Amino acid sequence: MSQADPPIAVSLRDLERRFGAFTAVDRISLDVRKGEIFGFLGPNGAGKSTTIRMLCGLLEPTSGSGTVAGFDIRKEREQIKRNIGYMSQRFSLYDDLTVEENIEFYSGIYRIPKDRKAGRKAWVIEMAGLQDHVRSRAGLLPGGWKQRLSLGCALLHEPPVLFLDEPTSGVDPISRRSFWDLIYTLAATGVTVFVTTHYMEEAEYCDRLALIYRGELAAVGTPGELKHQLMQDQVLRLACDHPQEALGVAADVKGVRDAALFGQEIHLMAEDAGRLAPELRRTLERAGFTVAALERITPSLEDVFVSLIEARDRAEGAQKEFLG
Repeated sequence: MSQADPPIAVSLRDLERRFGAFTAVDRISLDVRKGEIFGFLGPNGAGKSTTIRMLCGLLEPTSGSGTVAGFDIRKEREQIKRNIGYMSQRFSLYDDLTVEENIEFYSGIYRIPKDRKAGRKAWVIEMAGLQDHVRSRAGLLPGGWKQRLSLGCALLHEPPVLFLDEPTSGVDPISRRSFWDLIYTLAATGVTVFVTTHYMEEAEYCDRLALIYRGELAAVGTPGELKHQLMQDQVLRLACDHPQEALGVAADVKGVRDAALFGQEIHLMAEDAGRLAPELRRTLERAGFTVAALERITPSLEDVFVSLIEARDRAEGAQKEFLG
């Protein structure tokens, strides 16, 4: 590590969690530095939330090791709980309490000193934009305000590490963007932010990402690195009439490894997009479709993720076939 590198805030080595015969988290190793916004990206059930629970001291690992804010995830779980903030997609608020009462409740939970309670409460109310709603019941707040209040409550004790588990699920896009503006501000002050998400466009906001699939790390890197260095397939963008019907036709063309709808367009993955494009166009036009656009594009993170998953599944299939 060079002198310019920030210290490590979260470190995992071969972290594993099994539930009976099922392995939810499979030997994950990674490091997250102070002030970094680190994203954990993957589909539901991939192992993201299980990993977060172990890092927060809520679930004991089956094997492996790790530290959070300098504390051991096996031996110092109570110290970890006092030095992290945690926010889940359920917001962890008490709907029957007012905004002010929720803040006071969490001030007590986090043992905020009396001489600092008023200042911290004022900070949360200003940050969340709730100056005119301090006596409103939390359950009646719109989703975006409720989200910001929950974030403020998780930060009352000024923790060095913040865990966000699917924090923007069910929140409108404008509120989601506003929420991420707050995250950038926090990271700039040195807070380490570890966030899980299944929103591919949201993952672009992170400094680095770990793609997780079936409990395993599929790849780790910046969004740019994942899109330009780890993508094994080339991507074609197809715009045509009746895209849902065209999808099935396009997916059966030899050389297409995967095809998926992206709004009203289709993204197709292939080893050689230049060679595939003419045959793909001919096949679609013979089937009666009008092709408006067919071009190679820079892959999105969703393209990268699908490509990596398809490659792993193909490798597993080939291995099983080899082993009989």
